[in-house]
Amino acid sequence: MAAKKPTSSEPRSEANERLLVQAAQKDPAQFAELYEAHFERVYAFVARRVRERQLAEDLTSEVFHKALAALPNFNWRGIPFGVWLSRIASNVVTDQWRKSSREVVEDPPQAVDDVDPELTQQSAQLFRMVAQLPTDQRRVIGMRFAEGKSIKEIALELGRSEGAIKQLQFRGLEALRARLGGEHA
Repeated sequence: MAAKKPTSSEPRSEANERLLVQAAQKDPAQFAELYEAHFERVYAFVARRVRERQLAEDLTSEVFHKALAALPNFNWRGIPFGVWLSRIASNVVTDQWRKSSREVVEDPPQAVDDVDPELTQQSAQLFRMVAQLPTDQRRVIGMRFAEGKSIKEIALELGRSEGAIKQLQFRGLEALRARLGGEHA
């Protein structure tokens, strides 16, 4: 039984998500739909805690690998599948923090209980909006805010003037503000 894939404009109903989970439990190839539906939220959750893009990507991959492996044991209890993934993500990030804390002392990641689903949804929405920016603007916004690089560092890396980087950053932020304003108007 194939489950209908929700579109980005169609809110995922609990019943539809349950059908996706059941289909994936019967046929692991169906897990791809759950992956697509939850990737941005899980990635945003992990990225906020580790702040290194490559590590965030690796840990996000690990979250979905563990979820797929544990999927046969998943029991639907009325809690959204995304919350279950957030719990796995929290455990993966905590394990990573413990592993790396022997090397570098950092603040521990937030516990999953501190997760605000609305904030997570907003982060995923912002992630989608940034992905829709023109390539140069997207690169500058990512390097500046996700990677924490200075204007000078970005200019050197991209072979552009600092003024050009500032302009790309300004235009990217303005485009994001316009989209956010348009969705909340």
